[in-house]
Amino acid sequence: MVSKTVFIDGEAGTTGLGIRARLEAVPEITLLHLPEGERKENAARRAAMAAADLVILCLPDQAAREAVALATDLRADLGAGAPRLLDASTAHRTAPGWVYGFPELAAGQAAAIAGAALVANPGCYATGAIALLRPLVERGLIAPDMALSIHAVSGYSGGGRMMIAAHEAAGGPAFELYALGLEHKHVPEIIRYAGLAQRPLFVPAVGHFRQGMLVSIPLFLDTLPGRPAAADLRAALARHYRDAALITVSSDGTGDKLAAETPRESDRMTLHVFAHERHRQAVLVAHLDNLGKGASGAAVQNARLMLGLPALTQDAKELADVR
Repeated sequence: MVSKTVFIDGEAGTTGLGIRARLEAVPEITLLHLPEGERKENAARRAAMAAADLVILCLPDQAAREAVALATDLRADLGAGAPRLLDASTAHRTAPGWVYGFPELAAGQAAAIAGAALVANPGCYATGAIALLRPLVERGLIAPDMALSIHAVSGYSGGGRMMIAAHEAAGGPAFELYALGLEHKHVPEIIRYAGLAQRPLFVPAVGHFRQGMLVSIPLFLDTLPGRPAAADLRAALARHYRDAALITVSSDGTGDKLAAETPRESDRMTLHVFAHERHRQAVLVAHLDNLGKGASGAAVQNARLMLGLPALTQDAKELADVR
C-alpha cells in the first residue's frame, strides 16, 4: 500500500477538524501536523507543504490566497514535486485555472478533479442549489435567464467560531435571515456552475441547531419551458445522478415537513421535488449536512480523487460505523 501525505493548513477550524477526522480513518493517508505555535509561521507551513502530496486549505479567503502564493513559490523550486492544492475557502471557486470540486456536476468532472493541480471545494449552499438547478438547466426544463429565488437555512456551525460560540454559550437567536444586502459570497459560483444567465435572488438563514441544511427553490411550473410536470423534473434529476454514490433523488414527492438537522454527520445529499400539480407549483429541495457534503465530506471526496484513491460509495459516518 502506497501512503499519500496530506497537510491541512488550518486544521483547527470547523471544516479542518471535520476533514482531519475523516482522513484519519483512511489507512492510505498520512496526515502531517504542525505544533500549535508553528501553524502561522510561513517557514514551517512551507516545509509541511513541501513534504505533502496534497495540501488542503481551510482558511479565511485572504489567508487562502496567501497560502496559494506560498505554494506557488514552492512550485518554482520543486516543479513536478510540488503538492497539489484543494482550497475549502471561497477565494478560488470561480478563479481561472481552478477546477470546481463537485464531482457529480457533469460527465468528466470527477476526472477533471482527479487530474487537477488546483481544486476549489464548493460552498455548502452552492452545493445544494447547483445540484438542483444544473441538470434542469442542461435539459432545458429551466431557462438560464429565468428569474429564480433560492431560500436556504443552515445550522449555526457554518457561521464560524463567533457564531458557534454565541449559539452554544448564550443560546443565540432561534432563526435569523442574513446577507440581506444580497451579496452572499456563494452566488457567483451558483451562477457559473448552475449555468444561469441571470443572478438569482438568494435568501439564506441560520437556525438554532448545530448542523444540517435545506436549500429550496420554488417554481411555477407553467412558467418553465414546455410546462413540465413535477415528474419530469424528478426524472431529469434522477437521470443526472443515477450513478452518484452520495446523491440520492427521492422518488417520493409527498409530505408536509422536512427537518434540516436530520442528516447530521452524513456526507450524503438527498434531492426532493415537492409539488401540487393542480396548482402547478413545485418546490425543489436539497437536504444535506452543511459540514458533510457541504464542507468536510466534499473535501475528502475530492481529496480521494486527487490522490488516486477509490471513490467513496459510503459516507464517512457509515464507514466509521462499519469499523
